[in-house]
Amino acid sequence: MCGIFGYIGNQQATNLLINGLRRLEYRGYDSSGIAILNSKISHSKCVGRVANLEAVLPKNMDGNCGIAHTRWATHGGVTKENAHPHLSEDGTVAIIHNGIIENSRALRNWLIAEGVTLRSETDSEVLAHLIHRARSDGLNPLDSVRRALKQTRGTWGLCALFEDEQMIVCARNGSPLVVGVGDGETFVASDPHALTPHTQRVIFLEDGDLAVLTAGDIQTSRLDGASTDATVTTIEQSWGVADIGDFPHFMLKEIHEQPESLRQCISGRTLLSEGNGKLGGLDLSAKKLLQIPHIRLIGCGTALHACQVGRLAIETMARVPTQSHVASEFRYNDPVISPEALYLAVSQSGETADTLSAVKEIQLKGGTVMGVINVVGSSIARQCGRGVYIHSGPEQAVASTKAFSNMVASLTIFSLQIGRARSMSKLEGKKVVRALNAIPDQIENYLENSGPIMEAVQAVKDAHHVLFLGRGASAPVAREGALKLMEVAYIPCLAYPAGEMKHGPIALLEEGSPVVVICPNDKFRSKTLSNVQECRARGAKIILIHDEGDDEAAMEADIAIAVPSTHSVISPLLTVVPLQLLAYHAAVELGKDVDKPRNLAKSVTVE
Repeated sequence: MCGIFGYIGNQQATNLLINGLRRLEYRGYDSSGIAILNSKISHSKCVGRVANLEAVLPKNMDGNCGIAHTRWATHGGVTKENAHPHLSEDGTVAIIHNGIIENSRALRNWLIAEGVTLRSETDSEVLAHLIHRARSDGLNPLDSVRRALKQTRGTWGLCALFEDEQMIVCARNGSPLVVGVGDGETFVASDPHALTPHTQRVIFLEDGDLAVLTAGDIQTSRLDGASTDATVTTIEQSWGVADIGDFPHFMLKEIHEQPESLRQCISGRTLLSEGNGKLGGLDLSAKKLLQIPHIRLIGCGTALHACQVGRLAIETMARVPTQSHVASEFRYNDPVISPEALYLAVSQSGETADTLSAVKEIQLKGGTVMGVINVVGSSIARQCGRGVYIHSGPEQAVASTKAFSNMVASLTIFSLQIGRARSMSKLEGKKVVRALNAIPDQIENYLENSGPIMEAVQAVKDAHHVLFLGRGASAPVAREGALKLMEVAYIPCLAYPAGEMKHGPIALLEEGSPVVVICPNDKFRSKTLSNVQECRARGAKIILIHDEGDDEAAMEADIAIAVPSTHSVISPLLTVVPLQLLAYHAAVELGKDVDKPRNLAKSVTVE
């Protein structure tokens, strides 16, 4: 989850490192720090944002080589002592680390017994001391890092700096690291897009790789000492930090970007004449699609909710048994993997550790897994080899909005494609294609007049808890709405299938309790409205998301928010938008940091 950036070359490193951290701050912002190599290693670190670090940097931190880090805390509280970089006792070795050292407690106890003074509570600090001990035994920097890592168990994206060497030694195992190849200069970062202002030529380190970076050379090898040939890849220059424009926050900007991002996702992927979808990256012919016995979708957080919507779309259009799985549970439940089945790993960042682990588990057991990913060249995309890019573009806000919509759209197109290969009629396929292509304009029109969102905000912002309800495809939309409100406004929320509300959550209701209900005009409408009446009978305040023109449904609500009507299978693309706006405006009203909510990070790279 932490952000890593390093540089060696002929430029002054400090400003480059700070700017690199700014591009990576969404990965964690509990603390930040920097180390610069000159005649010795100089370092500075502080609690809070990169801006705080910039404000306290000494003026004399000159040097052409350095490493920098922005932290999302795992082991140890949010303190200056726990911020990276961590240095050896004599200050001759500095490290930054993303990941978890699982045997850190045992290593800490051993180091203390050996007389080493530990300055932090982190698991990462042990690496600095282990590397220093190996260096003191006469090993070169690379072999010092190699020996230290062989003493540890866990995951790492690691960069090490040595007082007496003009180099950065890097290592990857389970946490992403990307080397940027410049002209007489070399970069390293935890995300490829942090490198695009400097170079488009990159080397993706794989698990078990080590790299020695100098200004003009990159040498890679394996943890076991075997040499490797690094492959240089050219990445998209456009992928980087987006301009916030006239919007006060990235989250609001990205909500309003959904029409265009959906156009990018859908364009060229539907065939109206055939009533079909076309996702070429899957490389699945109609014959192959016909032979798939079942499908399993895997994701975390917002991606999981997209999987849940996708599951229903696939079963509705293709009649193929489909399951959605929580990635963090999947691997550890010793799943039974069918070689004939299709597995789809869904992730915005493509770096989600739990999802990546699930991918590897599936492959280990002989399964076929493909990615549904936003970030090109990410770990999951490369591990899968095949899949779909959702094309939502950079998403800067920690709370995902447009990526959710594009995940759902991509899975809908896949549902259409496999449905038409099986039993779905061309006529029905054309209906879905027309509706899908109309979605961007419909969302655009809705955003121009979003209805009584601020009235809904007043109903929820001071609530002890908020209940979200929906049925069918609206049930995962309810979960996504609840997640958004919790993420950015810190209001406790519970999301349930509306029919299950009677089996427990109804006990929470009292006079004035806000209940958000997603009720498009689908086959569940009448049942959902019955559930609304049950809530109203207990004094609940109903915030209803309904189709335009459905005045009967609107009459059941205290606050009625109308969205354009569409095909039932893709209604989540419309009904989720007012929920995103509700969460955003509630957070603003409560004075929360919308784009960087507390305790969260954009890319979750630890299990």
